[in-house]
Amino acid sequence: KRATYDRYGKAGLDSQGFSHYSDMNYEDIMDDLGSIFESVFGGGFGGFGERGRRPKPSKYPLDIETSIEIDFNEAVFGCKKKVEYSFKQPCQACDATGSKDKQTHDCPECHGKGQVYYRQGFMTFSQTCPKCHGRGTIIKERCNSCNGRGYLEEKNTITVDIPEGINNGNQIRAAGKGNIDEYDRQGDLYIHIIVKEDEHFIRNNDDVYIEVPDFFTQAALGENIKIPTLRGEEELKLPIGAKDKQQFVFKNEGVANVHTKRKGNLIAQIKIMYPKKLNSEQKELLQKLQESFGYESSPHESTFEGVFDKIKSWFKG
Repeated sequence: KRATYDRYGKAGLDSQGFSHYSDMNYEDIMDDLGSIFESVFGGGFGGFGERGRRPKPSKYPLDIETSIEIDFNEAVFGCKKKVEYSFKQPCQACDATGSKDKQTHDCPECHGKGQVYYRQGFMTFSQTCPKCHGRGTIIKERCNSCNGRGYLEEKNTITVDIPEGINNGNQIRAAGKGNIDEYDRQGDLYIHIIVKEDEHFIRNNDDVYIEVPDFFTQAALGENIKIPTLRGEEELKLPIGAKDKQQFVFKNEGVANVHTKRKGNLIAQIKIMYPKKLNSEQKELLQKLQESFGYESSPHESTFEGVFDKIKSWFKG
């Protein structure tokens, strides 16, 4: 263009067809350029030209979401659940136009483009048309069936398989159960899973924790205790002198991973319980038991031997 101007002046530009763009606005220029690219390279340059060449967007998202709450054991072992939800589909009374006479008209604000353009300095910006909200069309009178929305909401119920090992926060996709648009496209339904907590078992990923209350004499004697598991029961063998909050792992007694099917572990954590009250006979028996251990019954004496004298020396002088 510059070389033509240098050699022939403005008349040279006019003869080459460049003056064609001097009287066009931004939108028309972009539409014209889009036509040129499409004629040379084929389709796919719809973003350059008229917006009507793009796949028309739906009036609403095709994918929808809902949630269901299931019990702890249902998540661990899997189950079937009925899911009730609502979805959108085109209004047949107005052919999804939202108009009583089934007619739509180009928006007078954006002239059917859905976008309005404005200049600021030498820059040109676009924004969604405030009158038609980007649809590019308006209606004169609302449809009585859908109140001008162009769609109706319907309720539906489906049964879904909850897989073994699903966890709180996971989601299940039900293909082809979402909203339907006026072009007969249908989205998917995404079901978010909420798992109720259990009274005794606490889940962490595929591992399960259970707190086992033990009387202090059981911990001291190292007794064997039967504990519940997800699939039955196991025997917990306490070592002599087991400590409070000590944990014992039972391999493959946890939850089966929802993807790999490998089972996690069951972790039993003991909680040592002490008597809240003692009668005179119990006190006497405990004192005799304590004396029977000799020096072991008063470990604090050997531990703190000399410490008291050392502390006193800090304050002398």
